[in-house]
Amino acid sequence: MLKNKVVFIVTCLLLFQFSNAQKPQKPNAVEIYNQIQKLNFLGSVLYIAAHPDDENTRLISYFSNEIKARTAYLSLTRGDGGQNLIGPELRELLGVIRTQELIEARKIDGGEQFFSRANDFGFSKNPDETFEIWDKEKVLADVVWTIRKFQPDVIINRFDHRSPGTTHGHHTASAILSVEAFDLSNNSERFPEQLQWYAPWQCKRIFFNPSVWFYGSQEKFDAADKSKFISLQTGVYYPSLGKSNQEIAALSRSSHKSQGFGSTGSRGNDIEYLELINGNPLLKEPSNIFDGIDTSWNRVKGGKSIGELLHRIEKKFDFSNPSASIPDLLKAYKMILALDENHWKPIKLEEIKNTITACAGLYLEAVANEDQATPGSELKIKIEAINRSETPITLKSITSFPDQKNTVLNRPLNNNTAEILHINLQLPTDVPYSQPNWLKERPTVGMYQVSDQKNIGLPDIIRDVKLEFELLINETTIPFERLVVYKFNDKVKGEMYNYLDIIPEVSSRIVDQISFFNSGNTKKMAVRVKAGKDNINGEVRLDLDENWNVYPPYIPFSLEKKDSEKTVYFDVTPPKEASEITAKSIVLLDNKKQDKEQYIINYDHISKQQVLLPSEAKFKKLDLKTTKEKIGYIMGAGDDVPECLNQMGYSVTLITPEEINSRYLNNFDVIITGIRAYNTLSFLKFRQHLLLEFVKRGKTLIVQYNTPDKTIPANIAPYPLTLSSDRVTDENAAVTFLAPDHAILNYPNKITEKDFKGWTQEQGLYYPNQFDAAFTPILSSHDKGETPKKGALLVATYGKGQYIYTGLSLFRELPMGVSGAYRLIANMIALKTPETSQTEETQK
Repeated sequence: MLKNKVVFIVTCLLLFQFSNAQKPQKPNAVEIYNQIQKLNFLGSVLYIAAHPDDENTRLISYFSNEIKARTAYLSLTRGDGGQNLIGPELRELLGVIRTQELIEARKIDGGEQFFSRANDFGFSKNPDETFEIWDKEKVLADVVWTIRKFQPDVIINRFDHRSPGTTHGHHTASAILSVEAFDLSNNSERFPEQLQWYAPWQCKRIFFNPSVWFYGSQEKFDAADKSKFISLQTGVYYPSLGKSNQEIAALSRSSHKSQGFGSTGSRGNDIEYLELINGNPLLKEPSNIFDGIDTSWNRVKGGKSIGELLHRIEKKFDFSNPSASIPDLLKAYKMILALDENHWKPIKLEEIKNTITACAGLYLEAVANEDQATPGSELKIKIEAINRSETPITLKSITSFPDQKNTVLNRPLNNNTAEILHINLQLPTDVPYSQPNWLKERPTVGMYQVSDQKNIGLPDIIRDVKLEFELLINETTIPFERLVVYKFNDKVKGEMYNYLDIIPEVSSRIVDQISFFNSGNTKKMAVRVKAGKDNINGEVRLDLDENWNVYPPYIPFSLEKKDSEKTVYFDVTPPKEASEITAKSIVLLDNKKQDKEQYIINYDHISKQQVLLPSEAKFKKLDLKTTKEKIGYIMGAGDDVPECLNQMGYSVTLITPEEINSRYLNNFDVIITGIRAYNTLSFLKFRQHLLLEFVKRGKTLIVQYNTPDKTIPANIAPYPLTLSSDRVTDENAAVTFLAPDHAILNYPNKITEKDFKGWTQEQGLYYPNQFDAAFTPILSSHDKGETPKKGALLVATYGKGQYIYTGLSLFRELPMGVSGAYRLIANMIALKTPETSQTEETQK
């Protein structure tokens, strides 16, 4: 049992280490010295909040870099419910991006990263609403699991568990769960299934981290009574790094690029406050959260002599010759190895191995000849091993995984002489695909499904293809693991790395993720097939409900080269009555069914990610009438609305603010601004007068939601309009029609209450709460216990045209195939003043 625990802890550490960077770590002497200092501190802090970007990077950096504590952030969600400022990915794919951004942030501030299975379903106004969607018991179990695994001495909550309704419901929920888990993690009767891996654990203290944000303003925060808080001076300057703690924290926070959280570093004194909410009081050192907690090696049986040796290593460290520390580090390694099994043993073994490697300038690398491989294939691996010190090192053997092939070498690694080797690695036919483990099973609205307890909370993709180097260093044998990577040279960026991905032999994608069959006529539906290896022969099927007809029943295909693609077409006929189905693309290859669609997420600031999801699409037979307007779309934070409009049959052109002029605008009947366009496109405000003139001449401008901040131009609308934080988070909230006879509810589609059924995540957000009498409010709805909100859809005639502002979450509903959202946006697009309509009819 104990052996399993140790193996699992080491595996978790390796996963985090290798997920931190594709490029090999090459620490300098200062970084090596910091590693040695950290070897001698056996204390840990767990920071807990709800989302990526909730964490206080100043505290995480302070505890990791100044105090040398093992520090981690538990984000209950992966941020799937937010918006994306860098691309079109939303929901699960956005969660993958934000997960990787957190990993990059921790690489900078020195922390580790964990998650629960909670799905970020979007904004909620209080924790009760949150727990209606999340499975509270399972999320609580995940928090307890993380505490038992990480064994923090101290927990710090970002949010206050005592103030429901004052912030995002997820925020307060994270604090409530943390407070409950503080006691439950030491109760062996709670979540006993976890105990085969980790023992119950009791943290010593739990704090709340109040901030300016919590109080609402700097003035209120300055005036607040802080007598019950402890204060930490986190404005530390690290001379060896040339950076302040705040500068490191700002770099970490700037990793959240998809949320637009670039941060400017600061310098000088900086105080963070903590309020003790449970646990042992601070008696001797009121500004030391570890007061009364032994953070030395004395807390481990037999550890005192290890601490004494490590102190000597630190004191004697030679910055000009780090390898001089290797003999003593090897002694410490063997002493740690000889300890009885305990929580700190595998952690410190891995830390000291990394330190020995760094001191020796030891470089170990395993590079595959390709960045993608299929199960059952053979990889050619180039190995580089070099010792850049006078320390005697011998490469005894290399074992490849998962084929467990051992190659005995016994080659001396002479100082600064590279050993280049080549081996073949045979992948088993059942090697798992590379993909986020929390997406392998179909999620619910509120929870991801991870059946394997060991994998719950792991931050990154679990990668099985690796090498173990067995080295003899000064007569001490030590194993070192390295993941197999792919390395290439970019003419602009230079040396680049990708992880090796295990991919399906073939994947497929139904080209149009949503298809409408309005007339009942047969449509040709495209399925794109992609080869994961050479010489693929098989057949594609389109699996539909029995009342839908598809011809032919299957289509054979042949693909000669890996990565080549072929598009095949099926004739699909809908039933006469209204119907909505999930169509599935299935590829049969050697009698084996392949039903995955491959997404590749590739941004410069994160590791390249493969995501495999079911190859599915929505086919809808519904009553949808559209008109023939030409649409110009100004993309904001990123959404899939243009693609959805194309599916409806509209001619859509993506335009940039720089392209806008009166002549160019004459090519369009309707201009639509994407979500947060005025927040994200600074130049758009300089073209706003041209857009309003466009409306005045008899055209339509549809503005989707923006957040209320200083980026919003005063003339965002032709008449006064004030944005607010008003929103309706209950997607099923009853809708009242305030202007039932208005054309926007009647032409070309008759909008009824049924059109607001089946919405997902939320009805709308950031509604205007003050607007000129020239606007006609169309809809009213509200969350439970709140006053009606009338700003969801506002229409105003301006000159000869129509201006529409909407906070409805069309950017979510349209990609999800919500019929009512399609019918409503069709009416927005068709809206004209009576005078304009008559003029157009005359011209026809």
